[in-house]
Amino acid sequence: MTEFWLISAPGEKTCQQTWDKLMVATTRANNLSDNNKFNIPDLKVGTLDVLVGLSDELAKLDTFVESVVKKVAQYMADVLEDSRDKVQENLLANGGNGFDLVTYITRFQWDMAKYPIKQSLKNISEIISKQAAQIDNDLKARASAYNNLKGNLQNLERKNAGSLLTRSLADIVKKEDFVLDSEYLITMLVVVPKTSYVDWQKEYETLAEMVVPRSTKLLFEDHDSGLFSVTLFRKAIDDFKHKARENKFTVRDFQYNEEEMKADKEEMTRLSTDKKKQFMFSCLCILSLLETIKILFLSTQGPLVRWLKVNFSEAFIAWIHIKALRVFVESVLRYGLPVNFQAMLLQPNKKNMKKLREVLSELYKHLDSSAAIIDATMDIPGLNLSQQEYYPYVYYKIDCNLLDFKV
Repeated sequence: MTEFWLISAPGEKTCQQTWDKLMVATTRANNLSDNNKFNIPDLKVGTLDVLVGLSDELAKLDTFVESVVKKVAQYMADVLEDSRDKVQENLLANGGNGFDLVTYITRFQWDMAKYPIKQSLKNISEIISKQAAQIDNDLKARASAYNNLKGNLQNLERKNAGSLLTRSLADIVKKEDFVLDSEYLITMLVVVPKTSYVDWQKEYETLAEMVVPRSTKLLFEDHDSGLFSVTLFRKAIDDFKHKARENKFTVRDFQYNEEEMKADKEEMTRLSTDKKKQFMFSCLCILSLLETIKILFLSTQGPLVRWLKVNFSEAFIAWIHIKALRVFVESVLRYGLPVNFQAMLLQPNKKNMKKLREVLSELYKHLDSSAAIIDATMDIPGLNLSQQEYYPYVYYKIDCNLLDFKV
């Protein structure tokens, strides 16, 4: 994604002159940035005291809503797991219209329906605050439920994919592998290292006095070991276990119970199905292209992904409206009344950011001579700039790099 600088400067004879000067200085002469007018409607100004207080409140709200936007975006990435290349196409603004974030910002239009401009600035900020808090709370609840589901599924998957010493055997053994309903005989399962197969075949009949000859059978093997069945008399169990342990053969404590195994499999299926209902992309990587297309064509996205898409859009739109509010409030405080300023959105050329900053400072240094000597990137003992860059012009950064990885 990308970074934008949202700035404002007072209108000259007209706001168009302010815009033309910026374009000449940053674009036509040296291609330092791509610029767009940033349209802010005629908002209710209110009193000076209200504006001063609101300036601080909006700064805090800006930080909070940005954190909500990033949390929703990051959780979208977490939910999509192996399909993270799909993340960016799901992070859109303006819902069904499907604007990518850059398009939404560069063509920003105030949403009159959500944030009526007849309301006071404070009321508008409270609407946004409540909206963001609701999204944040809902995300916590949905994330908790989803993570519990995911954790349960991972535990079951671990049981079904781990070492033969610990993994579930429900999907490995069959009823016919066991002697069942016998008063005297029992079938036991033994994990034998692959390097000891020959030793096992030679010795298993002698590990106890009552082992049934030629009763062993290899049921399953992984990279390291094999699972063997062996039949013996019940009274020899303890002796057999002891001798097996001495020979580094591990006897699994397992009794064939069809109902328990069926319940295990049903629980695994249920959790897997529930997880897939939450999002569609988790297992697409193992499907053929045709199967993937069919699934995407025939199925809608799961409710969690849909919720994340909708609420990411809502949070992002709210965030950009906060930026607009901050520009308006700060511009009135700095440049005075009547309201006369031009808000402008700059997309800096990455290679020329320092040069762009110098050009802007030269262009607007007359607005505040003290700002010319303050550089927020410098560490000046005793000077607290509240970590906010200060320039002679109103300035706010909009960073659209919302994820902590590259997709």
